[in-house]
Amino acid sequence: MDTSTPGPLAGLKVLELGQLIAGPFAAKTLADFGADVVKVEPPGGGDPLRKWRLLKDGTSVWWQVQSRNKRSVALDLKEPAAQDIVRKLAAEADVLVENFRPGAMEGWGLGPDALLAANPRLIVLRISGYGQTGPYRDRPGFGVVAEAMSGLRHLTAEPGRVPVRVGVSIGDTLAALHGVIGILLALHHRHATGKGQVIDVALYEAVFNCMESLLPEYSAFGAVRQAAGSALPGIAPTNAYKCSDGGYALVAGNGDSIFRRLMGVIGRPDLAADPALATNDGRVARVAELDAAIGAWTGRHTVDQVLAALDEAKVPAGRIYTVADIAADPHYKARGMLEEVRMDDGSKLLVPGIVPKLSLTPGGHRRNAPALGQDTDAVLREVGLTEVQIQALKDRGVVSN
Repeated sequence: MDTSTPGPLAGLKVLELGQLIAGPFAAKTLADFGADVVKVEPPGGGDPLRKWRLLKDGTSVWWQVQSRNKRSVALDLKEPAAQDIVRKLAAEADVLVENFRPGAMEGWGLGPDALLAANPRLIVLRISGYGQTGPYRDRPGFGVVAEAMSGLRHLTAEPGRVPVRVGVSIGDTLAALHGVIGILLALHHRHATGKGQVIDVALYEAVFNCMESLLPEYSAFGAVRQAAGSALPGIAPTNAYKCSDGGYALVAGNGDSIFRRLMGVIGRPDLAADPALATNDGRVARVAELDAAIGAWTGRHTVDQVLAALDEAKVPAGRIYTVADIAADPHYKARGMLEEVRMDDGSKLLVPGIVPKLSLTPGGHRRNAPALGQDTDAVLREVGLTEVQIQALKDRGVVSN
């Protein structure tokens, strides 16, 4: 836990109005690097993520990652008085993050046009399923749907079997990271011009942006890439190979010189010397032969034996980790990726460390995830409300703590 430096975004005021994954993950990334993130949640239950997956003492342990370093304010955004508070917060903020369905913010009188009129320096990140424009803008969109629309889901399967989802909400996370990139670009522009702007991130576009050669291959050749299981089509040899102990070794022998070293390890100097296999295009044409040769060798050795031999030959390879493997791995520990934090009740919890790693201004876990409304009073005082006004809002159910 590094709390010795304020972080490169210290002094940046961020207002988070989103919930669940995409918007909050973007704000979490900013908070990890020093931004003051005020998270607005509905009174009563708060962000639904508080109750997602495994709960400890009634609260998701995921919440301790997604909302670390943030402050929580409980506001009912359907109430005009709460909307007025958001306007006050936005008037002093540098960045606003929201991931509601398009039109929701405008329905509350909190659309970006109104907010930017009051604070021309404000940067507004809007994350939605399909973007703020286009024929699908009003459809509800979750990350899993975006992963399907982008083409990713079509590829994540064994040939001929039902497509499966990636085991995490990758669509939401990719959208969040694109949003953070947009915020940093907009901050750079604001530094030069003094002007804020709106960043429109669609979940499906964020995933589609990572689909590599999918579209140009279709455009140039009419090729519709199909699911290939653990292989990487068009790049060879790269696959998961079964070992004698029943485990799998992932082997990436697709570099030209790496391929020759790999063939030496598995006892196939004939393939290493074959001029037709010297470059990737030739290896792709004979990928079934190469996979069979590598698989025959791994099938005679355990995963540990395979990885030891390939590591010595400097051939990229690895095992398929479970989270138990991750938690016990010395490299994860040495890189600060297994961070032990002390919860408010005194218990300890392992959480992922901070990424990326900056040499001079690293991020850090400065504050545990807040209880619902934990910072309501303090934040309302900061925007000029008196104790009498705050109590009146509580009495009406507009805010809570």
